[in-house]
Amino acid sequence: MPQSLSCLLLHLIFSTKDRFPILRDEDLLSRTHAYLGGIFREADCPSLTVGGTADHVHALFQLSRTLQVAKLVEIIKSNSSHWLKSQGLQNFAWQHGYACFSVGKSQADAVVAYIRNQAEHHRHVSYQDEVREFFKRYEVAFNERYVWD
Repeated sequence: MPQSLSCLLLHLIFSTKDRFPILRDEDLLSRTHAYLGGIFREADCPSLTVGGTADHVHALFQLSRTLQVAKLVEIIKSNSSHWLKSQGLQNFAWQHGYACFSVGKSQADAVVAYIRNQAEHHRHVSYQDEVREFFKRYEVAFNERYVWD
C-alpha cells in the first residue's frame, strides 16, 4: 500500500489583539500553553514546544501532511479563544494574522531553547522587533501597516 509521509517543522508566532498583555498571570499563561499544545496534538500536528509571553505565542510543531497552515492557525486561535473566554477573559482576542517559518530538523533544539527563553529574551527585545528580525532573516517582504493588529 502506498504511503504519503512528511516531516515539516514550523515555527508559528502570533500575538494577542493589539499586543495587549492579557496573559500576565503566570498560571494562566502556563495553562494556555498547555491547552495550545493539546490543540496541536488533536489536529495531528504535535508540538515540540509552546511558549511565549503575556502578549504573544511561539510554537514549534510538526505539520500534518493533510492540513494547511492557515486552517491549523484558524483551529488553534478559535479553540483557544473560546477556552480563554471560559477562563474569565471575556474580551480576549488574538490578532488576525500570524507568522510562520520553516525549521530544519537540525535547528529544532535551538528553536525549542529560544521559545523556552522568551521571558528573558523580551527583557531586551520587543515583540515587534523580534518579528521584524524573523522577516529579515527569512527574507519575507512585509508592510508595517498590515502586520500589527
